[in-house]
Amino acid sequence: MEAHVDEDAHEEQPPPGPAPQDGRGQGVGIASLSLPYQVVAAVALAGVAVFTCVHLAMVFLHVAPSNTLTKQHGEAVDEWIYPEFEQNWKLFAPNPLQQNVYVQVRAEIVGASGAERTTGWIDLTAQDAEAIRGSLVPSHAEQNALRRAWDFYSNTHTDDHRPNGLRGRLSESYIRRIVMLRLDRENLDGTVERIQLRSVTRAVPAPPWSTEKTDTDPVRRVLPWWKVSAADLPGAARDDRTEAGR
Repeated sequence: MEAHVDEDAHEEQPPPGPAPQDGRGQGVGIASLSLPYQVVAAVALAGVAVFTCVHLAMVFLHVAPSNTLTKQHGEAVDEWIYPEFEQNWKLFAPNPLQQNVYVQVRAEIVGASGAERTTGWIDLTAQDAEAIRGSLVPSHAEQNALRRAWDFYSNTHTDDHRPNGLRGRLSESYIRRIVMLRLDRENLDGTVERIQLRSVTRAVPAPPWSTEKTDTDPVRRVLPWWKVSAADLPGAARDDRTEAGR
């Protein structure tokens, strides 16, 4: 009797364990990349990790109470945080902000013919709100530059518009420059000789379910007229006015 031999049984079976890679990369994640790309990916991940750690450290120092590090490196922390990473904790205060403050400006214009006219009130805050509405990554500068300038002015001036020392005078220069930068975008058809600012403050209405009574009538604060100097103007306009004044 001849024994039947299964030829397939004598074929060499692959050893147990994971299948060998074919040279085109069968691994997972970074291991599936070639060596140069693995190096690039590792460097990129390390850069992201370092940036994240530095950013978290800067934010922590910014919001932390005054300490040795912030006293020695406070300027570096501020340069990192402002304006894009500013932290406004008033949202979480016991009494969060409950007012909408709109900063508006009007200007006295001298046209090419020498005729003078006064513009209507231009709502700069409304322009800022429109610029960030619907934006997935709204700029902190667009949100806060004008607001912070107005807060700076309000906190360093008396009710009759007198500055409280050097900071008050600096706040006037600061807000004038911001306003003139904004007016430079407008088609005013002439030279701005004087500007006047005002704020319109309205309380946020109470929600329907609240029994709180809220007065939503606007409260206006009108500032005196300011004469515009060359120092208040954006670069090109400043050079033109300086040259014209010689």
